Amino acid sequence: MKMIRAIIRPEKEEDVIKGLELAGCPSLTKMDVFGRGKQKGIQVGNAVYDELAKTMIMVVVEDSMVEKASASIRETCKTGNFGDGKIFVSPVESVVTIRTGKLGI
Repeated sequence: MKMIRAIIRPEKEEDVIKGLELAGCPSLTKMDVFGRGKQKGIQVGNAVYDELAKTMIMVVVEDSMVEKASASIRETCKTGNFGDGKIFVSPVESVVTIRTGKLGI
């Protein structure tokens, strides 16, 4: 299993959620976050905004679904401009459903 964390533009959140559902990932977690990328924020006139509002989407998928889920996120988020986001993929050792004690997704 893998955990996919995607840091995306807030305005792309609904598109990503719909795309992940179509890709077969019905469950996810989302959070409003702040951060900056390589460009270190943006400058508008004399004002520098070094932390920008972003949305983090987290989803745990079987190894066979990683590429499909990642591709869905890339396709729905890409504007071609700085700040489109990043996707991080990490291994997950185990998953336990609290209510039932069931192991696995």
